[in-house]
Amino acid sequence: MSTEPETTEDAEPGTPTGGAETEGVEGTQGDAAGSGEVSEGEGTEADAAGSGEVSGGGSTEGDTADAGDVSEAEAELRAQRAERERIEQRKAGKKAPIEAGTKLSGKAADLLAAVRAVESGEKPVAAVFAEPEPAPRRSAPEPVRRPQPVAAETVAASTAPAQAAVQAVRQVLGEGGAPEVLAPQVAAALGEGADELLRADPWQLLRVAGVRPEQADGFARALLGAECGPDDERRGRAVTVWLLEQAALAGHTALEMPALLAALAQRGVPDPDSAVQDAIAEGEALVFQDALEETGGAPARAEEEGTEEDEERPVRVLVGLERYALAEESLADGLARLVNSVPKQDGSAEDWERAAAGARGSTAELLRAVAAHGLVLHTGGAASLTEPAALLTAAHTLGLRAWAATHGPIGRTRFAALLRRSGHPSGPAAAPALPGQAAGTPDAAPGAPSPVATVAGLLSGAEGPGRDADGALDLDLLVVLDAPQLDVETAALLTESLPDGARLVLAGDPAVLWSVGPGRVFADLLAARVCPQVASRQPDPGPLGELVSGIGIGELNQVEAPGKEVVIVPVRDAGEAVHRAVQLVVDSVPRAIGVPAEQTQVITPGHGGAVGTRALNAALKERLNPGPGRFGGFDPGDRVVYSPVPGRALPGRVVKADAQGLHLSCEGEDVVVPKERVEQSVRHGWALTAHQAVGSRWPAVVVVLPGDAAQALSRPWVYTAFGRADRHLSVVHGVEQALPRAVAEVSAKPRTTRLPVLLAPQISS
Repeated sequence: MSTEPETTEDAEPGTPTGGAETEGVEGTQGDAAGSGEVSEGEGTEADAAGSGEVSGGGSTEGDTADAGDVSEAEAELRAQRAERERIEQRKAGKKAPIEAGTKLSGKAADLLAAVRAVESGEKPVAAVFAEPEPAPRRSAPEPVRRPQPVAAETVAASTAPAQAAVQAVRQVLGEGGAPEVLAPQVAAALGEGADELLRADPWQLLRVAGVRPEQADGFARALLGAECGPDDERRGRAVTVWLLEQAALAGHTALEMPALLAALAQRGVPDPDSAVQDAIAEGEALVFQDALEETGGAPARAEEEGTEEDEERPVRVLVGLERYALAEESLADGLARLVNSVPKQDGSAEDWERAAAGARGSTAELLRAVAAHGLVLHTGGAASLTEPAALLTAAHTLGLRAWAATHGPIGRTRFAALLRRSGHPSGPAAAPALPGQAAGTPDAAPGAPSPVATVAGLLSGAEGPGRDADGALDLDLLVVLDAPQLDVETAALLTESLPDGARLVLAGDPAVLWSVGPGRVFADLLAARVCPQVASRQPDPGPLGELVSGIGIGELNQVEAPGKEVVIVPVRDAGEAVHRAVQLVVDSVPRAIGVPAEQTQVITPGHGGAVGTRALNAALKERLNPGPGRFGGFDPGDRVVYSPVPGRALPGRVVKADAQGLHLSCEGEDVVVPKERVEQSVRHGWALTAHQAVGSRWPAVVVVLPGDAAQALSRPWVYTAFGRADRHLSVVHGVEQALPRAVAEVSAKPRTTRLPVLLAPQISS
């Protein structure tokens, strides 16, 4: 298995770079170090401390935002931290399971150039490091969403290092020949006493985004001299942790021991076993022994014979980082609590049965399952959303405090509109108006806020019903849409935030791309079969539904599209691909289909290259909103995607810029991005990657598949990209037979997780 992210998406905010389904190149199966070739335009999402200036409105370079302002990222991180504390207190009370850099030369200049190239997205990692595989590295402590590398600016201000600490680290970096401008990132990553820690263990430099083992080795040699060697136990521990972080970026919550040992050997660690044992002894990694499932009924026979065969059952040895191990264990505890408990009886069994009798097909099945169980899984495509909508309406009628949570704001707005069309009454009188329902938005219903929030907003407290006295969400039923996008950390927070007796429905399309963070929660639960599963029998309608449904089972069928619902545009090269994509958005789709350019979304496999998001966005801006880009590269009216924290991609538009920063409108919500964060967290959004687009849909979508994108394609990628279109799909096709081959043969890349093993012993038979 690959332990490193493989992707064509370089350094864009809110873009997944790791995992089985990232927009990237598949590495050789079994390569524990992820040594697959990386094609042009590939890289990592190692967003780092940018200094993009926003100089509109007569502001000068010295203008700064009010120091007391709290950014959205900081507020979300603080809320997450407080929620973790509340959960621990509640669990303990119930005795439940607890879960500068100018004029540099030589290696210093190379390192600075490498890190800056990765951070800014100007170059992929493959172009600046000796080895071609990308390898981002986290620099933030306990981020909110996923294990992607995070710039210092996304860390809460309360954790920002003091100037004295930064200066001390700068001195150590200078002594080791490393660029001193990395000092703030190193100080933030290592915390108090960072200079002493770095001097004692130079390989801690690996904690900085974009730094790889060979770069850290050079720094260590400069500091330690003759003491430095490949057999240094400090190096072995640091590389072990680094590899586990790369595995998390690729979607694994842990690595099998043989894969980790092979990766360490490939990285020049002479005694991989000792390196792993040192990391475990120092508490930097955890080891697990999970029993493997047996076939042929052997366990049952062993019980009948009264033998001790259980002690001899084969096991697999896994190694993982503590944060993901604890999250996965906490998630298993929370799910087991839901499965084993009796739901709160809001409404009698007769009332639930009466509601189910008034429904048909799989909608009735869903209602009956939710009536009797604390955890239910619901699968289906876009058309199946009417079933969770019917469930929320019925639950409200029965007096339940029922809410839905979506992956992103577009999904929130669309589902709220679906609820209103289906006759759902107004949300609870005490419920706050949601950011996506501000007056003036197309689907807003003044005075009638819908019980729909985003997952991030629900957990942070910015949206949703709020918390009760115990810190649990103040609701009886939670329906999580886009469930395949839940990583283990987010899913653990959701389950532990539910009060006793609450019901949880996880709904989504299992064929789409998996979460950008580690784990495959929805897929693991479907495979474990520990709770009722309701498969919707509502097919997505029309030629688009027929096309996407076929892709889901590995078939790329030709469909009849009399209304031009699906159009294939063949191209020969990258230049023609960009030209035709722009022509479709600006002219052809508005004229022939009646969908304006602002409602058309372009999707492409990666950020870099001649037909990546950057090239396409530049061409589309020139046609749709030309301007000098004097506000950090942006102009009022620009279509953008904003990433307040890694893993969240919020589409929006630029309103203005002033001394405070760049003002955006994101699905009706006003957002101000501080000017020092603009460069790293805001990108133009006429063109996105499939992972940025997941959870959203648009009236028209243009999918661009240039010839060099063949290796980036997989069945989940194609299914997700094509499935973002409501009325019309244009495919700018330059990959020839690579497209049907990817649909038929390239499935989701496996992830190593422990959730099924952790769940099994906790579920009542």
